[in-house]
Amino acid sequence: MNNSVSRRLALKTVAAATVVPAFSSVGNERPPSDQLPPVRTITRGPKHHWFGYYDKREFDPTNRFVLSNQVDFEGRTPTADDVIRVGMIDTASNDQWIELGSSRAWGWQQGCMLQWRGESDEVIWNDREQDQHVCRILNVKTRATRTLPRPVYALSPDGRWAITADFSRIQRLRPGYGYVGLQDPCQRERAPENSGVWRMDMETGESKLIFSLSDAANIDHLGKSLRDKWNYFNHLLVSPDSSRFIVLHRWKESRGSGDDAEPYGRFTTRMFTVSLDGTERFILDPSGHTSHFIWRDPQHVCAWTRPAGKPAAFYLLKDRTRELQVVGEGIMNLNGHNTYVPHTNNEWVLNDTYPDPQTREQTPYLFHVPTGRRVDLGGFRSPPQYRGEWRCDTHPRSSNDGKLVAIDSPHTGDGRQVHLIDVSDIVG
Repeated sequence: MNNSVSRRLALKTVAAATVVPAFSSVGNERPPSDQLPPVRTITRGPKHHWFGYYDKREFDPTNRFVLSNQVDFEGRTPTADDVIRVGMIDTASNDQWIELGSSRAWGWQQGCMLQWRGESDEVIWNDREQDQHVCRILNVKTRATRTLPRPVYALSPDGRWAITADFSRIQRLRPGYGYVGLQDPCQRERAPENSGVWRMDMETGESKLIFSLSDAANIDHLGKSLRDKWNYFNHLLVSPDSSRFIVLHRWKESRGSGDDAEPYGRFTTRMFTVSLDGTERFILDPSGHTSHFIWRDPQHVCAWTRPAGKPAAFYLLKDRTRELQVVGEGIMNLNGHNTYVPHTNNEWVLNDTYPDPQTREQTPYLFHVPTGRRVDLGGFRSPPQYRGEWRCDTHPRSSNDGKLVAIDSPHTGDGRQVHLIDVSDIVG
């Protein structure tokens, strides 16, 4: 029996999670519990496992090995001394855990940016080495390792380039999305010239600052200067053709003056798209409300936002234009972690919900763009203690062939673990 067949049979032997309807809407299709797609938990306690963000490549090119982080504790902010293990699960060999290394640069939401490097046998993740953040690269077949001098935020799909921001500054201005252990080198500067987006060559480690926070702050927001705000960059992602990238430019108000000035309050956000050499900067979403997003193709971005004069929703934005259209109107009506399922001609969107206020159920689902049909993949309860910085969003991720969905969830009672959902009968 080949590996793919045995994997499907194994998945079908496990009952799906109990479902409590979070909401209903036109086009919503919640199957009876005995018809839900099969779910399999592929990591085990007592240690806790999770992958992190939804826009990274978790499955190897064969879809057999699934990456994961591993940690001994939950429920608090990491300290500079907390070390996590990184590894991969062999889904064709009794879900064996294969350790790959460790990291001292991580957070609950995005892990350590663990991911596969394109179609190669290499895995990358971020770490802290003395007084700097670095990127580890490991060939899982030869075990050859090397270290690059900057961490990675996002890889270009062709694997040649990485783009990154200052994780110390992110941690200061939005705790939980950066890394503890190092001080922001531009701590007293509101719009520094020496902090921003760097591009790094993944072979040589050579890097260059291509878009500074000073550059961004010099571009007014709705006619108002941002020089006196506390500026930072967050959430970077390269286009499918490796030609442009998205970066969210965020800022907070300033309280006090001079050396006593401090950031306070909520952040405001606008979305830039930029060529990979740092040129052709375009404010794709100037609304101030950009949230989760994904590239649909090299020309379009699907993002949750609230454009001027319009309601909050998922919108398809055409790069370097003001063209936009609603996606999933009345159905994808809550913010979530959205991607397009591979090999479906962008017909299927994978998304999820945050915990329902009453039931605490999180609902990953598929949305079929041509028909407006939504298919829920199950309800996964997140206990009340999973809140704030150490919450466990499902962050659904597709396998490279689009047949499996991986989620992080603590619904089994063993802490956060990684689970696979077989969606091949839905998208196939």
